[in-house]
Amino acid sequence: MPSVKQFQVTFDCAEPERVARFWCEVLGYEVPPPPKGFATWDDYESAQSPEERGAWSACVDPTGVGPRLYFQRVPEGKTVKNRVHLDVRVGTGLLGEERLAALEAECARLLPLGAVRVRLLYDGGDDSCIVMQDIEGNEFCID
Repeated sequence: MPSVKQFQVTFDCAEPERVARFWCEVLGYEVPPPPKGFATWDDYESAQSPEERGAWSACVDPTGVGPRLYFQRVPEGKTVKNRVHLDVRVGTGLLGEERLAALEAECARLLPLGAVRVRLLYDGGDDSCIVMQDIEGNEFCID
């Protein structure tokens, strides 16, 4: 039987720390402790060269179950639709109006964080979702 591999999801972005903190709020994740040998993230950043400061950030599931999310600074902005996106699963097992209410409640929670609602894909059953964008325009779904 093949072994299960751990993985992380990597995002290209302009402001890694800002995007990491957004996703921490969305998913209930945490910023991990600073690298070994540094008391704080500020200490770590101060030890980096100016061009390396703020080059990356990450967030982790405090339960250790979900994948690590890694955010890396890139010079170019987002120009096209994501080929891969996250689905934030809040309506699992719910149908119809009950599912729609759960999706809408999560959407309302994320809008003040800077998320943008794109559109509702509603089929009346268990496949409805709300397409959203994070604070840098990366698509994700509330599912």
